[in-house]
Amino acid sequence: MAIIYLNGQWLPDSEAKVSVFDRGFLFADSVYEVIPAYAGNFFRFEEHIQRLNQSLESVKMDLRFDGQEWLSIGKELLAKNDLKQASLYLQVSRGTSAIRSHEFPAEIMPTIFAMVSELPPVVTSKQKTKGIQVISCEDIRWDRCDIKTTGLLANCLLLQKALESGADDSILVRDGKVLESTSSNVFAVKSGQILTPKLSDELLAGVTREFVMLLARNLGYSVLEVDLYEADLQEADEIWLTSSNKEIRPVVGLNHAKIGNGEIGNVWREMNQAYQKLKYNLYQGEFSEIAGINTL
Repeated sequence: MAIIYLNGQWLPDSEAKVSVFDRGFLFADSVYEVIPAYAGNFFRFEEHIQRLNQSLESVKMDLRFDGQEWLSIGKELLAKNDLKQASLYLQVSRGTSAIRSHEFPAEIMPTIFAMVSELPPVVTSKQKTKGIQVISCEDIRWDRCDIKTTGLLANCLLLQKALESGADDSILVRDGKVLESTSSNVFAVKSGQILTPKLSDELLAGVTREFVMLLARNLGYSVLEVDLYEADLQEADEIWLTSSNKEIRPVVGLNHAKIGNGEIGNVWREMNQAYQKLKYNLYQGEFSEIAGINTL
């Protein structure tokens, strides 16, 4: 039984209750963040909280929480659940109203929810030793995918489409341009250059995306934010998907065709080794800051 945080209370997960009139439940009127912790230390915490605040501002939700308050909640959840390697989930909905109405209520208190779940230890997963398969899909999501909202039904449908086709994920394409996958940012390697779609309202500014870009530049690679097209992926030497919990996943097949030689690429191997080294340092309670890369 896990202990969660809900509106100032620490509760067993089985006892936590949210009103059926909560706008997060009725309208997906809520935003969220997911932050990994290693050896009890949250990875890139400030960057995640900054993005959470940007999401709150974008949906005109007023929450007077600062980073230290979120950090205190996260640390307490780790302690109460006896976890050190964990994923911290934070969610804020606009709150509960007496009636169901699309307009924002004049007086309403946000619903604040947080929980932690265990992360697997540092091991080499099957997806990292063999790589993953993806398909390309027309993006059916709304136009503000830069906001990390809980309205993820389209993402779920697009992931399910991939799974039913025998793939692991879908890469989303709009008007020919590659945006992201259902829950990760996209990178491509071509002739030694690392490419990723430039930021817009149509994709999330991933915290791991930014970290991978910094890490790659520190290793001497040229990293370009560009308009990336599906044809670019088909001709790429390597493709990766990046996210906080799944880190850097190598893609070896797109639409049942090989990427490169159909095997994990050498650039990914170097990047993953550097990423795991920094993460291992956190497991050992050591913190690294290289070339502007602060791991905390």
